[in-house]
Amino acid sequence: MAHAKTSYVCLPCRASYKQPYPGHHDHDRVCPRCAEPLIHVGSAFAAPKRRDTAAWRTLSVLLHAGVRFHKSCCGGPGYRPRTLSEVRERMAYARTTGEPFAQALVRRELDR
Repeated sequence: MAHAKTSYVCLPCRASYKQPYPGHHDHDRVCPRCAEPLIHVGSAFAAPKRRDTAAWRTLSVLLHAGVRFHKSCCGGPGYRPRTLSEVRERMAYARTTGEPFAQALVRRELDR
């Protein structure tokens, strides 16, 4: 039986790679194109098309906030914003309510 794999991304190259899960003795993963460190994003990740710069910018905001795409007990990772306008809306919500930014990003509905 093959070992399960998970996704890693390189933001500068806008590329996604499936690789084995990290182990205790693994070294840091690097991009085969640019040799920059890869970011472990989780097994429930679906990469946007390379030419979709807005989607990659949105993904960059999510990853820098610490949001990942790991499967939960009920299936997928839950809600993740897909557009920059959704990200801006959640950033404004976090500023007005004091909710942590990463938590506001994964909130499906914003309380008005």
